Amino acid sequence: MTGRTILVVARFDDGQYAHAAQRCRALERLGCKVDAFDLLKRPGLLGRLSGSDLRTRLRKAVELARADLVMVIGGSELDRELVEDLRKSQGIPWINWFPDDLRTAADAMRRMPAYDQVFVASTEVALRVRAALGRTVPVVPLAADPSVYRPLRSRDQYRANVVFAGTATARREALLTSLVEFGLALWGPGWRTTSLRDYCRGEVPNTMDYVRAYGGASVAINIHHLASGNGAAESHLNQRVFEVAAIGVPQVVDARADLESQFEPGRDLLVFHDADELRRVVQSALQDLPAAELTGASARREVLARHTYMHRLKVILDSVNR
Repeated sequence: MTGRTILVVARFDDGQYAHAAQRCRALERLGCKVDAFDLLKRPGLLGRLSGSDLRTRLRKAVELARADLVMVIGGSELDRELVEDLRKSQGIPWINWFPDDLRTAADAMRRMPAYDQVFVASTEVALRVRAALGRTVPVVPLAADPSVYRPLRSRDQYRANVVFAGTATARREALLTSLVEFGLALWGPGWRTTSLRDYCRGEVPNTMDYVRAYGGASVAINIHHLASGNGAAESHLNQRVFEVAAIGVPQVVDARADLESQFEPGRDLLVFHDADELRRVVQSALQDLPAAELTGASARREVLARHTYMHRLKVILDSVNR
């Protein structure tokens, strides 16, 4: 695909959806020309009155970019009929890299048949697709941009023994309660309405604040969302796994089925299964920080070697070429 034009259709911002721009940069580094269509942008009143609906705006974007390929990242706003219509009328491939876990798998499967090729981020979603649609889809895990998520020894309000940055949930609150005695700092929305409100240092509205928050940690905590009641049965790895690894701080993460295919537990990161084990692992890491820091350094080396967006997008583009 070197020299070809790719239109990336995704949500773009400098917070929750910062990865969209990072994927675009990775495509450019691979030699592609990239244009972006931001699904977060909505037409103003004049645009709505003139008929600039999503279908029309997207068709114009493909035509103006003279795209050779349309790559959608998730794109829950695009229904199956819209994609099928545009793909057939424009005669170029449409692919989708679905980044989400089982929580949105049913919605994704309704839209998958519209695309020429589909990639998913975990083995459990791939198995669900095969069972429901009889369709085998490649697994392309999430990743990180190590030029963005990099070692950064933060100070002042960002310095803390134990850090979690992410949205408050009941499960996360229950698990993190066991860590308050170790110098816990929380960043993200929702924490000020929980029992851990006193440990919340603020939100992380942009990517740099997120990097600073984890960069100031002696130990970084990663707790996934759950799609079911049994976390051990789930495989999906969130972006935080790769981002914290790229920052290079020791990471303690809840066990996931896909974890060992990407990192080596004990060497690259530390794993827990329940609140008691989380407390023991964090306490042990804090008591021997030099050993814990070796896991953070090892994880960053793994990201650089195997888990950047350039690695992932090369796999996707190679598949498209074939």
